[in-house]
Amino acid sequence: MTIDAPAGSPASPLVSVVMPVYNAQATMRRSIESVLRQSHDDLELILIDDGSKDGSPSIMDEYAGKDPRVIAIHQANGGVAAARNRGLRAARGSHVAFLDSDDWWTPDKLSVQLAHMRRSGARVCYTAYQRVAEDGRVLGTVVPPVSVDYAGMLHSNRIGNLTGIYERSLGEVEFRKMGHEDYVFWLDRVRRAGRAERVPDARPLAYYLVRGGSVSSNKLRAAGWQWRIYREVERLPWLRSAWCMLHYMAHALLKRRTVPRPA
Repeated sequence: MTIDAPAGSPASPLVSVVMPVYNAQATMRRSIESVLRQSHDDLELILIDDGSKDGSPSIMDEYAGKDPRVIAIHQANGGVAAARNRGLRAARGSHVAFLDSDDWWTPDKLSVQLAHMRRSGARVCYTAYQRVAEDGRVLGTVVPPVSVDYAGMLHSNRIGNLTGIYERSLGEVEFRKMGHEDYVFWLDRVRRAGRAERVPDARPLAYYLVRGGSVSSNKLRAAGWQWRIYREVERLPWLRSAWCMLHYMAHALLKRRTVPRPA
């Protein structure tokens, strides 16, 4: 579904932050606080409860009751794509960013990105991020290239969903309910924008919590999803799909290089 973009672009843009929530009572306060403590405070945080069975809905309502920037939406379980799409439909900002309820940002994440977008004219922007284990260990730092176009995105998803921000003037499409739905979404953003840029500052501005049981931990299944995207979503010829798949596998290995632990 296409969503009409807001008219104009304010000097201090309103950023809509979409956060799906499912049984996240153990982690979501850190995620929410990292958004509300942004130095760019002209934002709205849209929390979408996707049929949680723990205390997550009460936590959402608590924050919505004490901060007018927080919007709490409750719906029956439909999966992360459905939750994000509900958030997109509720969003009022000229810019949109995403954060899951177990990840978090540095306080200057949005302000750094918006400043770079103003300077460069980029309509899609992303940052470096760290992968963090549940016990707090840093597993690796992902530093994408300074810019990427559609062809580059076909080789690897350079935009961590928790780092991306885009202008709604691009015209928006919804998340598809499929494996690697984040990747499909950002492929569309970059194709429409022509390019995306990383902020020049290569320090991590976001933190991704790695869980042992996450769906992305199944490498064989993830590879199958990737192949389906090349052939069925992007409709690439077989040979080009195979070439892109080789690049994807190589980049996936490089992305997960470990960071030496301090002595």
